[in-house]
Amino acid sequence: MKILLTGGLGFVGKTLTKGFLAAGHQVTAVDLAGRSPFALSGYEYVPGDTTRPGLWQQALSSCDCCVNLAGISIFRRWNAYAKKAIYDSRILTTRRVAEAIPQDRPFTLLSTSAAGFYGFHGAEELTEEDGPGSDFLAHVCVDWEREAGAAEEKGARVVRTRFGVVLGKRGGALAAMRRPFSLGLGGPLGSGSQYFPWVHEKDLLRIFLFLLAKTDIRGPVNCTSPLSVTNREFARALGRALRRPAVLPAPATAVRLLLGEFGDSLLHGQRVAPRKLLNAGFTFSYPELSQALGDLLAP
Repeated sequence: MKILLTGGLGFVGKTLTKGFLAAGHQVTAVDLAGRSPFALSGYEYVPGDTTRPGLWQQALSSCDCCVNLAGISIFRRWNAYAKKAIYDSRILTTRRVAEAIPQDRPFTLLSTSAAGFYGFHGAEELTEEDGPGSDFLAHVCVDWEREAGAAEEKGARVVRTRFGVVLGKRGGALAAMRRPFSLGLGGPLGSGSQYFPWVHEKDLLRIFLFLLAKTDIRGPVNCTSPLSVTNREFARALGRALRRPAVLPAPATAVRLLLGEFGDSLLHGQRVAPRKLLNAGFTFSYPELSQALGDLLAP
């Protein structure tokens, strides 16, 4: 299968690229101008701004599948400029992707969304049947998924992959957290009672390969571990894995002061269950957090 990845040079993009190539697929990665990280058979890098029409859309039109990952990181203080960039990078890219999808043959769009779709529900377990929240991230996700729906009007199979926090060995949130926790400066955020949806990078790859093969799956799919943990439980597990104390909480007032509205998102979280994947027969290699961290933090 010929697969195009938007955001192909990002942490998740590189992880999926390596896995897709190993599975025998051809990969075209699209991202802003940068150096291609791979020189492998079956791989092509096309520089391009996916929020704008461009030659990269011609590459997409010759593919069988698009994995739509593009979007700037939300891990920053949110001001009006940052919120616009977060929104536009996702909505405009997905709009451009849908425009370029061919109408005359089968096509699959695996379009990223996020667990933040559901908003804030405390300890309530959330599945693909639940509706959206009303905060900024939920609003972004709703519009993001709506833009992907334009591809359905062309006859494409569209899967909206709602990510939890992807834990990886060489990037993402875990890399950012590892240093302070290694220094004994880690701990829960606020009360620590908020849920932390997560998934191991290897399971995320396996989810995507599963979705490519299971052509009857459409619509939203929660891409999170089936065993939810609170932020406090995550901090303790990471501390144990690094053999460091993890008892220094970040007070809620300090989190809000430092990160503004984004801080509120970190202080709430979601308890998300991957019901559709489990019902379809998918099995996780790393369902338990301690097992996942043991693998990711191994030398």
